[in-house]
Amino acid sequence: MDDTTTLNRSIDDAKKHYTSMFTLPSLKKALVAVAAVCLVIGLLSYTVPSQGLIRALLLALSLFVLTVIADLTVSKLVLRKDPIFQLRRIHVLSLFSLAFWIIFVVVGVILGSAFGWQLLEKLTLVGFGAIVTLRVIVFMATSEADVWRRGLSVLLQPTLCLVPFFIFLGSSSISLLQVLPFLILSPVVALMTALLFFYPVQRLGKAYSISSLPLFKAFIANWVTSDNAPLEKFFEDMGEDTDIEVNILKFESSRPKAAMIVPFVHPGPFKNIGSSLLPSMMKHEFQREINCEACTPLGILGHERDLASQKQNRKIITKVISSAGFKTSGDSASPFIRVSDGVASASCQLFGDTAFLSFTLAPETTEDLPQELGRIVVEEAAKYGLKHAIVVNAHNSITDIVDVEEHLEALQSVASSCLQKATAQSTSRFRVGAASVYPPEFSLKSGMGSGGITAIVVEALDQKIAYVVIDGNNILSGLREKLLAALGAAGFNESEVFTTDTHAVSAIVTGRRGYHPVGEAMDQALLTRIIVDVAKRAEENLEAATAGCAQLVVPQVRAIGEARLKSMTTLVDRAIQKIKQTVIPVFALEGVILLLILTFL
Repeated sequence: MDDTTTLNRSIDDAKKHYTSMFTLPSLKKALVAVAAVCLVIGLLSYTVPSQGLIRALLLALSLFVLTVIADLTVSKLVLRKDPIFQLRRIHVLSLFSLAFWIIFVVVGVILGSAFGWQLLEKLTLVGFGAIVTLRVIVFMATSEADVWRRGLSVLLQPTLCLVPFFIFLGSSSISLLQVLPFLILSPVVALMTALLFFYPVQRLGKAYSISSLPLFKAFIANWVTSDNAPLEKFFEDMGEDTDIEVNILKFESSRPKAAMIVPFVHPGPFKNIGSSLLPSMMKHEFQREINCEACTPLGILGHERDLASQKQNRKIITKVISSAGFKTSGDSASPFIRVSDGVASASCQLFGDTAFLSFTLAPETTEDLPQELGRIVVEEAAKYGLKHAIVVNAHNSITDIVDVEEHLEALQSVASSCLQKATAQSTSRFRVGAASVYPPEFSLKSGMGSGGITAIVVEALDQKIAYVVIDGNNILSGLREKLLAALGAAGFNESEVFTTDTHAVSAIVTGRRGYHPVGEAMDQALLTRIIVDVAKRAEENLEAATAGCAQLVVPQVRAIGEARLKSMTTLVDRAIQKIKQTVIPVFALEGVILLLILTFL
């Protein structure tokens, strides 16, 4: 349990840094910002006694025009095939470069007014060296282009911008011939500084047996372009093969009617990496091939079962679809039974010789549950003569407090009581209806995956039960209870709401979680109406049905593995911390070196 908590925390820490990168402005805003920064530099230069307003404005205009020319050249010619450095991103980098340069200009103006304006020129040169270093670090960490292309991309914009500084701001005290050695040496110093900057991170990677810089590049490629191949290659190389179990609860009338598919796979780690998209992929392909509604509630497991790549998703989907033709024979169902101790709740309904049982701690946080809890429940179900038990985590409530471990014994207790009560009930024939909806009002950024919302309605023993599965990562605390109340008012005697725990919604928005649980960034009234509507649509197509369960094993599936995933995510977090610790002393050392070089001019 402690290992699972530690793993989840390390992933959350890495994801926190990952999502903090999503703040780049649009191209239009970046252009406006560059113009504003250039204007500020020009106005700062106006404080120099020999500088008139016209020269100051010409400096600002020249900086802006040359920056745009440099950025267009880099994006259209030098790095035209680089998937990351498109014009917008290059322009944002130039914006940061100029903003960084302002610091040196400001200090130069202050010191120059007191000790001589030659200091402004020298600090402008130091600023040149600093932004060259900044650009070296960025291109080293993110680009796979040839060395000469990266080198030209580093130097073009700062070098062009240095020209108007000397034309409109320079004095006769420092000539171009004097600064030429500095212009030659400063890129060398910048490269050495960048290597020194990355050295602690590289050493840290070796401690985890991971090449940290390529890993960082893979993260950047996925963040910027959604290219999952580089990062998934890491996961494939570092993963381990395992056998994956999949449970399928299928309902049939004259044809396949609905299916609940529960793979023992965690839909993570985030975005479009690994098994994050598995719930929606499985749903859509199963529906297309088998011609019935499908949903994928979360099993009892955590991040230790994240798959390495889309290739591994494909193995499971192919196996499930090829095995979905099994016959259903269970023609009886029990009533829906819910048992709660006030916090821990278990719900159960029997279909023939199969128990479908779910857990929730709502309105408290219901997060990932350990695999051993599911195994205990399956063993308990066998004691009551049940052949199959499909156990799922409703994953339908989240607050700022996560204390799932404290309730594990209670969850086991209510599950045992729930099974005992369910098996003691009389059974009857039953009817099933199903429907899905894909609300265009809700997106990944608002917390809903492409699997949308699925409702499976069961009618048995004068009960009408609605099972609603939302393709999202948890539900805002309190909303689940509102949804159950709305379904009750719509005529459903019992109901439960689940999420798939898809991590496709993770690491695509900023914020403390890195994703929005269902209901946090949605119109809750609209969501409630949509859920009630899809449940009513499922009710409208109720048909007499039979149920059956298939338990599959998909061999040799590559999972990231708990130990390696923990190492990788811990490395990301510790690397960011290490960078924060080294950035000031490394840049300070570079500043001293550049100033020493300038003293000989």
